[in-house]
Amino acid sequence: MSSTANSSSQTSPTRHKIVVCTDLGPTLPLLTERHDIDVVSWNEPRRCDRAWMLQNAVGASGLVVCFQNIVDREVVDAAGPNLRVVSTISVGYEHINLKVMADHGIQVGYTPDILTDAVADSAVMLALMATRRAGQSYTFVKDNQWPTFHWTPFAFCGPQISTTSFSPTRTVGFLGFGRIAHAVLKRLSAFGVTHCIYTPRPGAPDQSARDENLRSTLNLVSVAPVDLETLARKSDVLFLLAPGGEATRHLIDESFLRLMRPTSVLVNNGRGSVVDSTALAKALKEGWIWGAGLDVVEEEPQVGPEHLLVKEPKCVVLPHIGSAALETREEMARLTARNVLAGVLGERLPVGLDYSRLI
Repeated sequence: MSSTANSSSQTSPTRHKIVVCTDLGPTLPLLTERHDIDVVSWNEPRRCDRAWMLQNAVGASGLVVCFQNIVDREVVDAAGPNLRVVSTISVGYEHINLKVMADHGIQVGYTPDILTDAVADSAVMLALMATRRAGQSYTFVKDNQWPTFHWTPFAFCGPQISTTSFSPTRTVGFLGFGRIAHAVLKRLSAFGVTHCIYTPRPGAPDQSARDENLRSTLNLVSVAPVDLETLARKSDVLFLLAPGGEATRHLIDESFLRLMRPTSVLVNNGRGSVVDSTALAKALKEGWIWGAGLDVVEEEPQVGPEHLLVKEPKCVVLPHIGSAALETREEMARLTARNVLAGVLGERLPVGLDYSRLI
């Protein structure tokens, strides 16, 4: 069962109706405590039922969704002509049909920037876990193998991210070099990383001034754009922070992975579809690369013990928790509520998506 706040699905024609299809946590009162808004909310600790969403969308001026809620023509038709805004508690918007939004003049709110630091933290965490075999080591202790273990100098060793006097250079690579990548690079500069390479999207403008500023600010030897082949060959740790979609699907395939070093580590905090799971599992099994840290997997959420990547000892898989810091999620929810309120009241969204350039 779902629960509602302030109203049932039938509302007064003089009041705006907002349907909340996901958990807004402690920020829900920003909507429910207003006297000019009727709120219908899904409060179950699971994905909102599609049938519930369609039924309650009728007459809505605003919808609040997450990446699990598909907003397509069926939803818009169910809502009817009052629908003014769809506000998603996410950076991604692949779950929203932007062409349909444009056709109906519906604003789209989303939550970029806020999660930059939280995702950057988790990316560095995954890099450390993958390089230093944290997943294997944790399982070793949990399965009570430590008491019978015979220590040797190179047991559980992995490549080191930080530079030393006897290993003075490190190159980190990025596929997707936006705000989150810059935040990751800032954190890694404290480890003594020396070189940064990235592959820009096709047609991207020259960013040499920005790159020089990053280089000097973070005290790096170089920051430079490279082609995909060089990115594969030169990266000690490669961070995938690219958006999803057909343009990036399986960019990391068998041919790419075969170019990487046996001591290289792959970290994916972007979109699961960027990596061919079968190819990555093969690369790990056959030792083309050292390890992988994944917050996203193409097949998610259908990822369990028998998934080919979960079965690989040198692969750390987390359930898409990159932005799951309390402070970050609360601020994302707050912005989501502000976006939907602005939309139903006919105001400019605090952070709205300019979808005209995306369709």
